Amino acid sequence: MTLERRSLGRRLAALAFLVFIPLVSIEASRADTPAEDFVSVNIQKGLGILDNPSLSADERSRQFQNLLLGITDIKRIALFTLGQYAQTAPEADRDAFTASFQDYSVAVYRSYLGEYAGQTLKVIGSHERSPTDFVVATRVVDPQGGVMPLEIDFRVRTDTGKPEVTDLGLAGIWLAVEERDQFGSFLAQNHGDVRALAGHLSTVAQGYRVDTALMRR
Repeated sequence: MTLERRSLGRRLAALAFLVFIPLVSIEASRADTPAEDFVSVNIQKGLGILDNPSLSADERSRQFQNLLLGITDIKRIALFTLGQYAQTAPEADRDAFTASFQDYSVAVYRSYLGEYAGQTLKVIGSHERSPTDFVVATRVVDPQGGVMPLEIDFRVRTDTGKPEVTDLGLAGIWLAVEERDQFGSFLAQNHGDVRALAGHLSTVAQGYRVDTALMRR
């Protein structure tokens, strides 16, 4: 089974919440919990980087990527999306997949920055799943009223000693869970070859980079 690039991209774009940040503004609001504060503060950091006119395009991209990777647990997410294959694949294959997954995720969020232009993101609350597991709810609103408000939920884990985003939910659908299903289907039809999946993601990531470069011309 071939994974469609656009379908995968729209899901994996959500692995890191900063996909929504570059062209949205954050509405002033009080963060009532550490998890809410974590989401709010890092949204503002992302905006600060991307709105800095003194940075070149490459430097802006590099700093934004570093911020993204610093607040998301990419390895944890990557291994989760492998499902049962994370337990059976050789360590070298898991490492190769994690690297490709990171590269793919970054390429995807860059490709979709423009979809949320001019919208406003506001933290609206959170709930605790466990003492180290939180869901922070935000709402994306079109100031012009042309698009219905969209709620985006960020799952924040703190069991590694620092808060990290590990998943994102849209309309009740957790995207890492969706990706686990997609990858499981691919692997089931490719004899559980995790390296084949890693190679496929690398190819898809390159396609996104080409598309993004063409759009910037």
